[in-house]
Amino acid sequence: MAWQHRRVNRQNIKMHEITFEEAFELIRAKDPRYPRDAYLFVREALDYTQKNILKENHGQLRHVSGQELLAGIRDYALAQFGPMAIAVFEEWGIRTCQDFGEIVFNLVEVGLLAKTEQDSRADFADGYDFTDAFRKPFWPSQKLKREVRPISN
Repeated sequence: MAWQHRRVNRQNIKMHEITFEEAFELIRAKDPRYPRDAYLFVREALDYTQKNILKENHGQLRHVSGQELLAGIRDYALAQFGPMAIAVFEEWGIRTCQDFGEIVFNLVEVGLLAKTEQDSRADFADGYDFTDAFRKPFWPSQKLKREVRPISN
């Protein structure tokens, strides 16, 4: 995924660069499930992910896959919200990685994100479990030790 500036023809009146706010209004008219903050978060998480990829690739920018974006979303959410990440996501109506995929592809449909032929919503279907990704990093170590013990009869 990549941010792009694209011209959008709204009601054949005038071609212009679409702003985030205009894009969000178009999205909300079609799909009101997620609030503005959820879209802003995904946008920031993509920027965060792209910056990390730039560092890893010695300044070479490349396409971000759905799985890479999900990893970036996880890392960015933990950094921004800490143990409150799931609560924030629930407030936004985000309960699975598929919700992130819906947000991403809503942004693609209005032209704010670019995708390749290989990108699809299915890329977000087999993401991570939210408890594993956002709660376990904050569990006390003793709870983690108890969780992996086998049950004996």
